[in-house]
Amino acid sequence: MFGNYLIGLREGLEASLVVCILVAYLVRTGNQRRLPPVWAGVAIAVALSLAFGALLQFGSSTLTFQAKEALGGSLSILSVALVTWMVFWMRRTARHLKSELQGKLDAALAVGTGALVVTSFLAVGREGLETSLFIWTAVQSTGDGVRPLVGALLGLVTSVVLGWLFYRGALKINLATFFRWTGAMLVVVAAGVLAYGVHDLQEADLLPGLHSLAFDISATVPPDSWYGTLLKGVFNFQPDPTLLQLIVWVLYIVPVMFLFLAPQRSAAAPRREQEEAGQPAAG
Repeated sequence: MFGNYLIGLREGLEASLVVCILVAYLVRTGNQRRLPPVWAGVAIAVALSLAFGALLQFGSSTLTFQAKEALGGSLSILSVALVTWMVFWMRRTARHLKSELQGKLDAALAVGTGALVVTSFLAVGREGLETSLFIWTAVQSTGDGVRPLVGALLGLVTSVVLGWLFYRGALKINLATFFRWTGAMLVVVAAGVLAYGVHDLQEADLLPGLHSLAFDISATVPPDSWYGTLLKGVFNFQPDPTLLQLIVWVLYIVPVMFLFLAPQRSAAAPRREQEEAGQPAAG
């Protein structure tokens, strides 16, 4: 549940911040009459995300066990790829998100109403589709359709409240730091989803090694215990992973976490180094 709360919070906060920036910029520049197209784009993005989630849920219910496992495993890996890209993208652009969006909005204002709808739709729709996909894979991995949805809903509600507080100026936090640490937690969650996706593909007979266990601590951490359920809900922890699951988990989390937490190289650093060396800076 916590992992899904984190997904809902982070993705929802990204979308909320985007909407707040767009609305605040239009109000500040005297373009309040252009707000309806922005809200229309947001509404279309939300509707598309809900429809995508429903399609995944009801479409997969008619599949055979093997086909459902193959679909679940493939979409789990896809969702991990999307979330990984998302946390690195936000890590890189968090400090410049406002100016980037305002530039796109200026261009959309020059084009017309349709461009405003498209701009807000694209800005919010990506987060919505990623959220739907990741939550669906979480529901499949836990076998519990209630708690993952409740966690994601609570995260989304929290993000809307935070977005409103940001807009009203009642809350100020370092967004770069916030996205850095929530991103690190998401990398851990994604590693568990990836391992579960591999297990699905093994059950679908698309990957070998289904019965080659790396270890089995089910007696120590029973899956139906409160702490086993907690570990499963937060990290997709499995007390009896296959050897391939463990290998994939390690190969993902070690390099991804290292790269994500590594200090970012300032864009001005190469210029300063050239100037210190007595060379003309490029550009």
